[in-house]
Amino acid sequence: MMLRSCYRCLGRRGGGDGLMWHTDLKPHASGDYSIAVVQANSSLEDQSQVFTSPSATYVGVYDGHGGPEASRFVNRHLFPYLHSMLLALSLPLLSIGITEILSVFSLSKLCASTVEFATEQGGLSADVIKKAFHATEEAFCLLVKRALPVQPQIASVGSCCLVGAISNDVLYVANLGDSRAVLGRKIFEDSKSKVAAERLSTDHNVGDEDVRKEVEALHPDDAHIVVYTRGVWRIKGIIQVSRSIGDVYLKKPEFYRDPVFQQFGNPIPLKRPAMTAEPSILIRKIRPHDLFLIFASDGLWEQLSDEAAVEIVFKNPRAGIAKRLVRAALQEAAKKREMRYNDIKKIEKGIRRHFHDDITVVVIYLDHHKSSSHGRVKHNAVGCINAPTDIYSLSADEAEDVMLHPVP
Repeated sequence: MMLRSCYRCLGRRGGGDGLMWHTDLKPHASGDYSIAVVQANSSLEDQSQVFTSPSATYVGVYDGHGGPEASRFVNRHLFPYLHSMLLALSLPLLSIGITEILSVFSLSKLCASTVEFATEQGGLSADVIKKAFHATEEAFCLLVKRALPVQPQIASVGSCCLVGAISNDVLYVANLGDSRAVLGRKIFEDSKSKVAAERLSTDHNVGDEDVRKEVEALHPDDAHIVVYTRGVWRIKGIIQVSRSIGDVYLKKPEFYRDPVFQQFGNPIPLKRPAMTAEPSILIRKIRPHDLFLIFASDGLWEQLSDEAAVEIVFKNPRAGIAKRLVRAALQEAAKKREMRYNDIKKIEKGIRRHFHDDITVVVIYLDHHKSSSHGRVKHNAVGCINAPTDIYSLSADEAEDVMLHPVP
């Protein structure tokens, strides 16, 4: 069965804030999900997507830095790499490689039954996820190599990468950088139902002492591998995150030594790669008291603690919950400047980056009864929603909500 028909509908602008986009509530295999994005940079550097099928849900949050190119690249390529590897696992008798698969299948042309089969057979694994991350990294490096003569700055563009997958009641969380996944878990205290926050991802940020020591241990002969400058710790005085897709000038000597790149930026003295694209991966069985998951770029976590975020989700209605979290973060950002949110939302993109970062939030509810009528994803349907590439110039091609219906 191949996927034939495709329907699009847009999310909505965020009531009075022209730089916010959101979709209130959509179904996935075991509950509902909600997305919201607010733009602060001149070009939106955050990208995000949710892919749903009858038995699996995939979430991606990609926080770019240095420009939007890397996060947009990851948004277009990581899920197709992941799904093509699952497809390869389900076709063991065919002599076909990942490159050939990708030349035939895109995310919008996947055979839904094949992905389902691979997922149900336990095809998803930490190894498969790592290979998809590495394939995305290598593909972006190839793009940088080709573009370098005309666009040397692309060698300094990168993206954090946070991916969640739920399959067969098992949760996978893979992360590069400092976007974060947090679980809201029900607890009972004094006979009252409350919620506890459980962080599921590792912040790869050298502001964290353990991460800083990890980087320093890998570079014992470089006293300046991590430098405190402009109020924070940075690798080579440049970047705070230690893992990413891209940032090839801090990973591969052929780029930071290239005369074309050196005309764009100062030479970086490196004896070995200063950053990696090796994701941290957590695998965890979903338990009865697990209520919801929050996947968000660091723009949210700079303003809200894990505990504050899960309290907001726990105490409020589902519809529009991601937007509610974004607004709570913006209110905190405004408070730090002795302003109101109404003042901040009047500020134009670019200038607004002085007040807060781009923020992306995806909330996934876990309802633990996939086979019930609550599971509104049709048994034979695959869905994909991508947040807009740039909110200020929102168009039908930049924000698409696709329900793909396989036809026999």
